[in-house]
Amino acid sequence: MDHAITTPYVSTFSGNRFYPLEPRIDHVAIEDIAHGLAYQCRFNGQTREFYSVAQHSLIVASLVPPPLQLAALLHDAAEAYLGDMVKPLKVLLPAFAALEDQVSALIAAAFAIDFSDYAPIKRADLIALATEKRDLMPHSAERWAYLDDIRALPEPISAMSPGQAKQAFLARFAELDALAAHR
Repeated sequence: MDHAITTPYVSTFSGNRFYPLEPRIDHVAIEDIAHGLAYQCRFNGQTREFYSVAQHSLIVASLVPPPLQLAALLHDAAEAYLGDMVKPLKVLLPAFAALEDQVSALIAAAFAIDFSDYAPIKRADLIALATEKRDLMPHSAERWAYLDDIRALPEPISAMSPGQAKQAFLARFAELDALAAHR
C-alpha cells in the first residue's frame, strides 16, 4: 500500500504534502509558506480587522539587521504548515512546540537559514507584538508582562489584505534570498 495514502498529511496550496506525524514536507515551497501565512489571521482572528502572520513577519524582518532579515521573515514559516497556535495553548501542548521546532528546522535547511542567533529576532517579534496589541486588539487592555520593557513602533499598523500580504512577502523573500546568494 502507498505510504502517502496511509500516512495522514496536509495538502498545501501548490499541491505539496506535509506529514505532521512524521514531520517532513514533500517540497518546502516559498509559495506555500507565503500563501499559508497571508491567509492566517494573528491572535486566532481575535483582532479588530484581519491581520496576517505574513504581514507580522514582514514587520519583524524590517526590525533586525540585514544579515538576519531572511531568518526573521521566515521565523513563523512553520505556521504555514501547522497553523498559528496562540501562546496559552502552546504552553499547554509541549508536543506541538516540539513539532513546530522540527518543521522550523526543515524550513531552515531548505532555505539555508540559521535560527541560532534568535535574540534579535525575538526582540523584533516582541516589538511587533506590542504594536499589534496596541493597534489591533483595542479590548485587550490587560498587562502582558513580557511586553513591560518593549516599546511599540510609533507608526500604527495598516492591515493588508491576504493577497497584498502574500505578494509583499514573496517580493521581500525574493530580495532577501538574492542578497543571501551573493554573500
